[in-house]
Amino acid sequence: MAENIAKKPDGGQASAKLLQMKGIGKSFSGVRVLTDVCLDLNAGEVHILAGENGAGKSTLIKILAGVYDDYEGEIRLGGKPVRFRSPQEAHRHGISVIYQEISLVGSLSVAENIFLGREATRKAGWLNTAGQREQARRLLAELGLQIDISQPVEQFPVSIQQMVEIAKALSYDSRVIVMDEPTSTLTEPEVEKLFSIIGVLKARGCGIIYISHKMEEIYRIADRITVLRDSCYVDTARASELARDQLIRWMVGREISQQFPERSTRAGPELLEVKNFSLLDENDPSRFVIREVSFKVHEGEIVALAGLQGSGNSELLHGLFGAYGSLALGEISLEREPFAIRSPGDSIRKGLALLTNDRKANGYVPEMSVTHNITLAALERFSPGGWLNPAQEALSSRNRAGSLRLKAASLDQEVSTLSGGNQQKVVLAKWLETGPRVLFLDEPTRGVDVGVKHEIYELMNRWTEQGCAILLITSEMPELLAMADRILVMYRGRVTAEFTREDATQEKILKAAMGE
Repeated sequence: MAENIAKKPDGGQASAKLLQMKGIGKSFSGVRVLTDVCLDLNAGEVHILAGENGAGKSTLIKILAGVYDDYEGEIRLGGKPVRFRSPQEAHRHGISVIYQEISLVGSLSVAENIFLGREATRKAGWLNTAGQREQARRLLAELGLQIDISQPVEQFPVSIQQMVEIAKALSYDSRVIVMDEPTSTLTEPEVEKLFSIIGVLKARGCGIIYISHKMEEIYRIADRITVLRDSCYVDTARASELARDQLIRWMVGREISQQFPERSTRAGPELLEVKNFSLLDENDPSRFVIREVSFKVHEGEIVALAGLQGSGNSELLHGLFGAYGSLALGEISLEREPFAIRSPGDSIRKGLALLTNDRKANGYVPEMSVTHNITLAALERFSPGGWLNPAQEALSSRNRAGSLRLKAASLDQEVSTLSGGNQQKVVLAKWLETGPRVLFLDEPTRGVDVGVKHEIYELMNRWTEQGCAILLITSEMPELLAMADRILVMYRGRVTAEFTREDATQEKILKAAMGE
């Protein structure tokens, strides 16, 4: 039976609680973003905080982390009332947060990032570089990661940077650890390692607040689940007593009859053909990142590129899109017409669009408005004669936002103020404004909730029904098997296998992805 912690008393268990948040409320410029929200955490527990994008999860966590100190309600840590005025104060009280959006300083080394702002020094005040590096190596070794910690962190892929973020949080030796979508960029072996670390932390008596939109993940590690919806507390239940359908109803406030919509493939004429495509390493032009990849994609078809981290599938999409310029070799045809790979601008004009796997880094401009982000890739259309037509721009962005069911108080607000799911919709809207024929979608549902995922799946079906073709990358196996008509598996820059929807299984895909 679900327990409503907003209404029930502590029952004499307050002293056993690591953390209690009661009656938390918060507004921004008169807009209510949290109302009477409650959350508690026990020692040795994983407590899932679930809800749609925009439900208030991130705001609640930022209050706990000391980012916001102007809120209603009460926070108790170990039974004692606290109110953190800064993240540093929260850290000193044993609270660490691993945010979904990576917050490392790219030009600093791995070790420098782990200890940024609290550098180890000797008695004379000199920086203890050797000791700091040794401690950084130990922390990363606990995560099964062996890398050159003296190198700038920006030289490593996003998955490695995420592991560095986790090591940074562990370095605080905290009792309360918040993990916000920590596996969104990790490979399966890295996820397994993270879960083993979570098991160790639980055994030490740490409490973990874990935010995830992945159902398999939630039910694998959760002890309890609390759901927020529309800025309000819904309910709390033990994971073992909460059915998945009930969890989804709590999250979205409605029934979703099935996770993936029905998909019927009607492959039409050939849209894209790739012959012997290779890509040189931009850091070492004597080395190939992609070697002699060939395939075809037809109208109305979703072709997935599967593979483990480092397989080259993301680099393949970027190379085809022109992001690497002359480093891309081979032949490409669009609608049976040869296409020379030169630049992203040329690709956009020819009908290609690329949604990248890191929306914060290269999907949108945070300080610009929703409207300006939506029209950013199609400015030529809104600037006849070189002069921007604001009325036409506003009208088009309103229509596009409406078709994607984008939730925003105003299209003039900065994109950075939107929830993750709505930021993703802005990026999708930006590419749809270019009128693409072929959509390259790299992790289109990363970091979005179950409701938005379902909307994106329906959009993908609608786009292919209208004659578009989609090249899809996803790290979620159920999504891969449900949405792809064909699956190309990559290993070390080559295609090692191809499966139809009917033939594909998780075992076959993983074996091919490991080079077997």
